[in-house]
Amino acid sequence: MKLKTLHTASKEIQLKDKKVLLRVDYNVPVENGTVADDTRIRESLKTIEFLIKMGAKIILMSHLGRPKGVDENYRLNPVASHLSKLLNKPVIKVDSCIGASVEAAANAMRPGDVLMLENTRFYKEEEENDKTFSKQLANIADIYVSDAFGTVHRAHASTEGVAHFLPSFAGFLIEKEIENLEPLLKNPAKPLILLIGGAKIDTKIGILKNFIHKADTILIGGGLANTFLAAKGHDIGLSLCEKDKIETAQDILIEAEKTKCKIVLPEDVIVADEISDNAITADAEITGVEGNMQILDLGKRSVRKYIEILNKAKTIIWNGPVGLYEKKPFENGTREIAIALSKVKAKTYLGGGDTIDAINKFGINEKSFTHVSTGGGAMLEYLEGKELPGIKVLMA
Repeated sequence: MKLKTLHTASKEIQLKDKKVLLRVDYNVPVENGTVADDTRIRESLKTIEFLIKMGAKIILMSHLGRPKGVDENYRLNPVASHLSKLLNKPVIKVDSCIGASVEAAANAMRPGDVLMLENTRFYKEEEENDKTFSKQLANIADIYVSDAFGTVHRAHASTEGVAHFLPSFAGFLIEKEIENLEPLLKNPAKPLILLIGGAKIDTKIGILKNFIHKADTILIGGGLANTFLAAKGHDIGLSLCEKDKIETAQDILIEAEKTKCKIVLPEDVIVADEISDNAITADAEITGVEGNMQILDLGKRSVRKYIEILNKAKTIIWNGPVGLYEKKPFENGTREIAIALSKVKAKTYLGGGDTIDAINKFGINEKSFTHVSTGGGAMLEYLEGKELPGIKVLMA
């Protein structure tokens, strides 16, 4: 089985004058009616500009946030306006995904035109992968192209269902993601280090269990580390912790010992009794956390230790910040590690919305890393070795 790509499509079928239904991932932060971070939008430009050049009529689909039905706060108008500036051409925006108004707008398109449908998640049928809804989406186009890597782990109507009704291909972004991530499943250069952070263990269990058998070392930070510290019997005060996952963390620690994969947890941490930009902090030994203390970042000694380990690696996968980087008193660990990773000789693979947001916040060029994935959950599930529905449907 091989991925059907847009390169293939342009050779196999005529794109000129064809309506191309293009699934993009424009789930971007919007603040005060403007796009605050356009990384994901920029990543889609190569595919869109190629289709424009080929004389196709481009119909864009995306979700934004998690609305419960139609919600004015989650309309894609600011995104359409921003994309229009990036493309330097009008982007026609409609307020629905299906129906007469959408069909009329699609039928009025000329080669090179760009039309954006409304937020797909305004329809409950989207997440249900409803067959009728999928067919209604497909009816307005001739070809389907998926370029939303961040959504391919979900079997939704716009990511999987619609592909059953149209000739379907992967866009350039998905092609790039697969080309970069595939080698990590096969024979990555050793030592291989997995740096995993963020808040929840749930989304990280799969990759942790998989890479226990592949990585030489797993460095754990963020709220995730608190659950593991609790699993080892440490007092973590009032820190964020998934108590119902302590047993899972213990199982992972036991399994790591069997496979000789070294799991490294913080030895010292930055603590405070409040989360604010003016919080008074202390760098505490992990054995000294108690009472109202909250662990909110790696301590300075732990940061140095993590960087020392990372500097010896040949392959590094990073997903999730190691502290509450959004607040200045707790940004040091994530900032110092991000800077160090931008300078290492190893191949570096980054993923997750918060990880990308962090490197952008600290002004680190994405080109400093081997590959920065646009998918958080999708990257994790792909590296678990899972079959992703939005990729499977593009194989032939």
